[in-house]
Amino acid sequence: MGATLFRKIWDAHAVRTLPNGQTQLFVGLHLVHEVTSPQAFEMLRARGLGVAFPDRTVATVDHIVPTLSQARPFADAAADEMLARLSRSCAEHGIRLFDLGDERQGIVHVIGPELGLTQPGMTIACGDSHTSTHGAFGAVAFGIGTSQVRDVLASQCLALDPLKVRRIDLTGRLAPGVAAKDVILALLARLGVTGGNGFAYEYGGEAVDAMSMDERMTLCNMSIEGGARVGYVNPDETTFAYLSGRPFAPQGEAFERAVAWWKTLASDGDAVYDDRITLDASSLEPVVTWGINPGQSVPVSGHVPHETDADGPERASLSEALAYMGLDGGERIEGTRIDVAFIGSCTNGRLSDLREAAKIAKGRKVSPHVRALVVPGSVAVKTAAEHEGLDVIFRDAGFEWRNAGCSMCLAMNPDRLNGREVCASSSNRNFPGRQGSPTGRTLLMSPAMVAAAAVAGEVVDVRRLL
Repeated sequence: MGATLFRKIWDAHAVRTLPNGQTQLFVGLHLVHEVTSPQAFEMLRARGLGVAFPDRTVATVDHIVPTLSQARPFADAAADEMLARLSRSCAEHGIRLFDLGDERQGIVHVIGPELGLTQPGMTIACGDSHTSTHGAFGAVAFGIGTSQVRDVLASQCLALDPLKVRRIDLTGRLAPGVAAKDVILALLARLGVTGGNGFAYEYGGEAVDAMSMDERMTLCNMSIEGGARVGYVNPDETTFAYLSGRPFAPQGEAFERAVAWWKTLASDGDAVYDDRITLDASSLEPVVTWGINPGQSVPVSGHVPHETDADGPERASLSEALAYMGLDGGERIEGTRIDVAFIGSCTNGRLSDLREAAKIAKGRKVSPHVRALVVPGSVAVKTAAEHEGLDVIFRDAGFEWRNAGCSMCLAMNPDRLNGREVCASSSNRNFPGRQGSPTGRTLLMSPAMVAAAAVAGEVVDVRRLL
C-alpha cells in the first residue's frame, strides 16, 4: 500500500510519538513576523532559554507596516515598537531578518517561495494561519499560535496530532477569466468552512497540473478557510523550474540531487486517502462572496440565497450574514455597488496577480466613487512590476500604487475601511471587521475581478472586459 506525500513528510520529521498520542514533529523552516513573535521571544527570556536552531528561522515584517510612507518612526507608536522588538530579538539570537529597506522584505508567504526558502519535503511553521500557502511546493506547512512559536524557537519541534488526507481532483481546464481564486472559493462553497477540520487537502488533477506556482499557492493559501490545517500539491517539473536559481534553493549539482529526491515525495499511485472528491474546473465561472465567511459565495451570474434556502444552524448563519451585509436575499451579485477595491495580500499579491489585474485596468479609469489601491506582496514583486510598467498602468487608471505589506487584508495598519463601505478584495477573509471597520463589508474575488469592479463601480463579470 502506497503513501501520501503528507505521510512521507510527516514520518520523515517525526521525532517520536508522545504519551498522549501526538507526534513530536521537527520543523525544517520557521518563519516569523512582527505580530506573533515578540511575545514568544519574551517567553524565552522569562525561562532563560535561547533559540535552538537560529539558522532555521527567518523573519520579516509585513502585517503592521504602512504601505504609504514607511519612514520610521511610524505614526502608530505601538506598531513601531513591535518592529523594534522583532529587530532586537533577531539580533540577540542571530536570526536572519528582512526588515524595511531590505529588497527581500515582504509578506512572509510571498517572500518564502520567491527566495527559495520554501522547498519540497519540508515541514514549515509560522505564526500565521495562511502558512498553508507553502504547501504548493510539496511541503507540509501549517500556521501556529504564539505559544507554539515559542516552542519552535526553543526546541525546533511541535507536538501535533496527525491529520487525515482528503484528495481533491480538479478535472478539466479553467476557462478564460476564471482563476485559481475562483476554484478555491467554489470548493469552500461546496465543502464548507469547517469541512476540512482534521484534514490535509491534497490538490491534483489536470487543472492543477496546468496551474503556475502562483496559482497553486492561491489554492493552498485558502485551504485554512475551509478548516484544513494543511493544503498541498505534489511537486513536479513546474515546481522545480520555479525553484531553479532562487537565492536559498540548492545550486548546481546540489539542485539536481535535490530534484531527484523531491521526485520521490509525490503521493504514490496506490496511496489510500481518507476521503476523495472531484470538481470539474472547466464548469466554473468567476466567483464572488456575498456573506461573512469565505464559504458564502455564488458564481458571478448567481443570486444571493434566501434565508429559507437553509435549515437549522445553516439558516441561522445565513440569516446573520444577510443582516450584516444589508441584503434581503435573492439579489443578483453582479451589480452590487462597491466603495473600495483592494488588490494584494498573501493570497493574490504576486506579480502574476498584478499582471492579470493590469490587463483589465489598462486604458480604463477607476469609477469616480471608488477608492482603489494595489499593494504588491513584496519589494521584489513591486520592483518587477515597476520594471514592466504595471505601476504606470494602475496609476493612469486611478489606482493608488503602494509599498509591500499585508495592507487592507487584515487592517493592522492604516489601510482600512470606513463605516459601512463595501470592498471588492483579492484577500482571503470577509469576516465582520476584518478590514478595519466593525461594520465594513468585504466581497472576495480574483484580482482581475477586483480590477473590473473598480472600473465599473460595481461587481461585474470580468469576462466581459477581456
